[in-house]
Order: sequence, then C-alpha cells, then structure tokens
Amino acid sequence: MDPASCPDQPSAVNEQVLNSSGRSVTAAVCLRRFLCYGSETGTYNTKEHPLGIENALSLMQFIEGGQGSEVVEEIRRLNSEGLTIRPNPSLFALAVCSQHADCKTRQRALRALKELCRTPAQLFTFVQYKKELKEGSGMWGRALRRAVMDWYNSQDGLSLAQAVTKCNHRAGWSHQDLLRLSHMKPTNDTVALVCKYMMKGWKGVQEAYGDKEKSEDVQKVFAYLEAVEKAKHSTDELVIIHLIEEHQLEKEQILTNHLKSKEVWNALLKEMPVVVLMRHLGKLTADKVLTPGSPDVAAVCERIQDETALKKAKIHPFNILVVSENYKRGHGKRGKLKWEPDCDVVQSLDFAFHKSISNVESTGKRFLVAVDVSSSLSSVAHGSSISTVAVATAMCMVIAQTEPDTQVVVFSEGAVVPCAISSDMTLMQAAAQLIQTPGGSTDCALPITWASENDKTVDVFIIFTNNQNIERANPAETLQTYRQKSGTFSKLIVCWMIASSLAIADHEDRGMLDICGFDSRAVDVIRNFVLDVI
Repeated sequence: MDPASCPDQPSAVNEQVLNSSGRSVTAAVCLRRFLCYGSETGTYNTKEHPLGIENALSLMQFIEGGQGSEVVEEIRRLNSEGLTIRPNPSLFALAVCSQHADCKTRQRALRALKELCRTPAQLFTFVQYKKELKEGSGMWGRALRRAVMDWYNSQDGLSLAQAVTKCNHRAGWSHQDLLRLSHMKPTNDTVALVCKYMMKGWKGVQEAYGDKEKSEDVQKVFAYLEAVEKAKHSTDELVIIHLIEEHQLEKEQILTNHLKSKEVWNALLKEMPVVVLMRHLGKLTADKVLTPGSPDVAAVCERIQDETALKKAKIHPFNILVVSENYKRGHGKRGKLKWEPDCDVVQSLDFAFHKSISNVESTGKRFLVAVDVSSSLSSVAHGSSISTVAVATAMCMVIAQTEPDTQVVVFSEGAVVPCAISSDMTLMQAAAQLIQTPGGSTDCALPITWASENDKTVDVFIIFTNNQNIERANPAETLQTYRQKSGTFSKLIVCWMIASSLAIADHEDRGMLDICGFDSRAVDVIRNFVLDVI
C-alpha cells in the first residue's frame, strides 16, 4: 500500500477515544502517561526503568484494536507540542508500531521516524528497540531500510555533518552500521560527502574529493569536516581556537586535552547556549577559566542574567535552582571535580532563578501547596541531588507567583499553618517561612482536611513530604470526602521527595498522582497532569 494513501488524521470516532477526558483512568490516559514518562500508572519515578511490552499494555490494546495509526498520530502530537517528558517511551512505542502486522500502522510509524528522531542518538535508540522487539530475527526489511535512508537524506549536508561528528555511536549502533544495513543511497552531493566520511573516514574523503571540483554547498561541508579532523589532531592551541571560531565547533568535537585550556573554553563560550553554559559552570571554575573579578566572570554573569536569552531557552526556574545548588556545593556528583564557588556567579544564578519565574505560564487553577515539616527537610531529594527544603521552597515560590489563586501552608501533627510567600523574598527567606513550625508525626491528609474545614475551594493539592510511610489517614480517601463536600473534582499530587517507590494514588482515579523523588522532569509531569494531558 502506498504510504501517501493513508489519511493524515485519525477518524472522528477514534479521535474521540484517544482524546477522552473524565475522572476515570481510561486506556487513552494510560497511553499518554506511557508516552509522557514511560509508565502507565499514576506514579512518576525519577529513576528511569527499562521499557518493555509488559509496561505498555494500553499501547498494545490500541494497536491490537486496529488503532495503530491513531497511536502514531498521538505520538507525533505529544512530541510536537513538547508534552513528552522522556524521549525513549515515544521511540519504543514507534518501534512497536513499526513492526505490527497492520500495514498502515507500520507505514505511518516509519514515515514519522525522521520527525521524531531529531538526533543520531534517538535514531540509534529506535533501531535498538527494533532489535530487542524482534528478539534476534531479521528486522532490516525494505521498509526500515527506506526509513533510515530517508532520515539521512532529509537533512542538509552541513547539519548532518554537525550531527554525526558530535554523536557517532550510541546504544550499540554506529552510523557505519546503519548506512551499511540500510543500503544507503544519498540523494544529493552534500549527503553523499558526509556518508563517504562516515564509511571511509577523512582519508576516504580526501581521496574522493581532494582534487575534485566542488560546488559551493559541497565545499562548505568539506571545509567543516576538514576543520573537525584538524581539531582532532592538532596540538596547537591557537589553531583549535581559530577552528572553533570559524566553524562554530562545539565541545563534543574538541579533544579532552584542549578542554583544559582557558582560551579554548573562552572560544567555545561565545556561541554556547546558556543552558549548556550553566551545565559547565563547575568545570569552568575548577579549571580556572573563571577567576574571581575577571572579565571572563563578568561576561558569563551577563549571559546568565540575560532575560531575553532565559525566555528564549525556556529554562524553568527549578532547573536553574538545581544548577545553582550544585554549583554552590563546590564539587561534582562523584566528588572528583572540585572548585571554589565564585560569589558573582552564585548571585547571577540567583538573579536568573527569580527572573525566570515570570516565564512560567499560569494554568489558571486554584492551588493549595502544602509542605510537611514533621521531619527535617535537610535530606537530599532523589533525582536532583539538592536538599528537599530547596525543592519545596522553590516550587512554592514558583507556584505562588505564577498562579494567582494559591495558598501555601506547612503542616505537622495536628497543625496546619498558612505561609505568606511574596515575590520579593529570597530563596532563604521563603525557606525560613516553611521550616518555622515544630515537627511531629506525618499526616498528609491534614492539608485537605484544613481546606475542607476552612471552606477553601481547591483544584489542585500539591503535598511535599520527606516521609516514606503513610502514618495516619490516607490522603486519597480524604480527597474523596473533600470532593463530595466541595463539588469540585480536585486533584492530588503527593511528592515523596526521598522515597523511591511509595504510592497512594488510586489507579482508577485520574485525579491522583504520586511523584517519587523530584527532578526537573517532575515539573513538566505536574503541569501535564494539572492540564489533563495525562
């Protein structure tokens, strides 16, 4: 069957099934959860688990029910709208669809490959999932060969050269493997040049193109690959800097020895996105690229505080907080890399955190954010390597400033105390508000009971706790009582910041979500949940 004959959109009936909404957990909800974070349950865990058919039952239910094409469209929609928190579940689901017995489903899945696999790493991951699902039997049929070939041919030569020189292999596959197994036939001269480079290396390119007259586009790709090769073999620091500046080479294309050079780093920093820059602040300080009071520090701080760049990068305040807290710690996760935090950099990160809050879009819901202070908040949150008090405080500040109808409370045994979190507070001042109540035993149902007793109408309850046990009333049961009294289908999110597997959500209730640990992806999971995406 010609892929062009397949309709671009699912039928109205099937669209209604996949977009069903309500209070119960439907197969469509389970599918979206899986595509979003890799689990069909109402529990998001910061620890990523292996994907398999056994934890994608809703996916199989739709495919076996003749709705494989609709599943592919849902995968495309969620990815295009930026609603997938982890990339691998979508790639796994696409791999499942690509080898189903239904011809339309297979064709639709493989046609979506070049859209969903935006990087070589994702392409390699997809192919590996195909291999695992085939359980060793042959998988390189004509359809997969064409899809992989189209992935390479759909890109312009220079973009392809940049991508393949930054990521040559992943998940047990290399570009050489895919080009050989797909029987690659380039459709233009620039892609042909890159393919020659991947298969035969720079020597093969020189032999084929060195003395050959080249078009302008081919010459650009040739010059770029030549620059990458020179960067691999040159020992001259000035040559490396010149190559970086002329060809916009990136960190992944520079040898480790050269990354010890202050001048090389300064050349890289000129075009480095602010998100990547923040990720490397510790190393930049450890390697003395950033020294106190230097112009280099001033330039980096200016970039970190650039409100336009922060908005364009769509960096969530919580991500900046994680960078800031890890930088202030003065060492990497394993402790090998150590540095003395620069006070100007710390202040810039704090500025960026507060300014980026205004970039968070409101959901328009009524929130009650409750922080459990019955035990110390000094523990480290699973998944983010920062203290639980920092996690809870940051989220309280973000929600209180972006959602107009928000109440923040702290609670411990028998007590719920409202907190005033204002926009002019620093993180430390807000944290002081949250830890002022004495401890006791944990009762996560207290905030819901308090809202009921005080006639508070709440759309979303978010509870942050260090507790790893349900010591008193189950908050899920208390929520049901609150719903009946208020007439509102309120949602409940419990963030078990140091727990790895605790869950209280009723799996049949769409309005309950557990989060085990807390990381930057949890922020997006919460938003998707609040807005009925999952």
